[in-house]
Amino acid sequence: MVELLSQQEIRRLLPERPGNSHKGTFGHLFVLAGSRRFSGAVKLTCDAAMRSGVGLVTAGVPAPLIDALAGFMAEPMLLPLPATDAGTTAYEAADAIHDFIEDKSAMVVGPGLSQEPSTMRLSRRLALERRIPLLLDADGLNAFAARRTRHVLRDTTCDVRAVFTPHPGEMARLAGLDTASVQQDRAGVASKCAALWHATVVLKGAGTIVAAPDGQVRQCPVGNAGMATGGSGDVLSGIIGALLAQGCAAFEAACIGVYAHGLAGDLAAQIKTERGLIARDIIDALPAAWQTIEETAS
Repeated sequence: MVELLSQQEIRRLLPERPGNSHKGTFGHLFVLAGSRRFSGAVKLTCDAAMRSGVGLVTAGVPAPLIDALAGFMAEPMLLPLPATDAGTTAYEAADAIHDFIEDKSAMVVGPGLSQEPSTMRLSRRLALERRIPLLLDADGLNAFAARRTRHVLRDTTCDVRAVFTPHPGEMARLAGLDTASVQQDRAGVASKCAALWHATVVLKGAGTIVAAPDGQVRQCPVGNAGMATGGSGDVLSGIIGALLAQGCAAFEAACIGVYAHGLAGDLAAQIKTERGLIARDIIDALPAAWQTIEETAS
């Protein structure tokens, strides 16, 4: 049975923020995102994470992009990584990433990475050898979409928390279905895949579905058509990644994240209109969304 998320439930799930805390209290998120063609994805993901309570964020990006990104990313730290000729993060970055994340709290892999073969191979390795809580999105998921790699997620068991955030097209490719079939049974497909992949699945779109491996399924009642815009998914990745870094369980982080994302979109649309909404507007509205949730009576 699919239950609607409520603001009261989300308030109860929010991690506390002790008065005597410091930035280390709220975790350090590593974000592997961006490429020469999609450099904006890393900024959107990191900015959304910073607006969602995480203490520190480091973005791993192709070394040739460091100077350009440093000019407009103030709060996140940047880790230069080996790059392909196409300006994407190369497979050779794997060891450096493993060393870096040894003491980190969670990681996001996928937004704007590209589908360069070397980069996709890197995504698969990081997902399958995950050592810290992981959110896998966009090209991180596309790395498993080919028929020869699709089964790998199903055959993998891992106790480390994971959240996968496909849109309907990505879900169709990962599940070996067509998009229409996914949309006809969104909750059923998400629930089945969550059990197969041993991960929480967030099936994005109108009425976003959150499904846990144990059979729990929730639907998000907030959000609007204005959020169907480039970069909105990157924002969601940053929000959920930040919650994972703060110690939330995968299913709880996903539920909080999709609700806050949708609520921020609704608040932004009141000012910008649905037609005029862009992904940055959702980030700008996150503080108001968090305030609205925090002021909710339990």
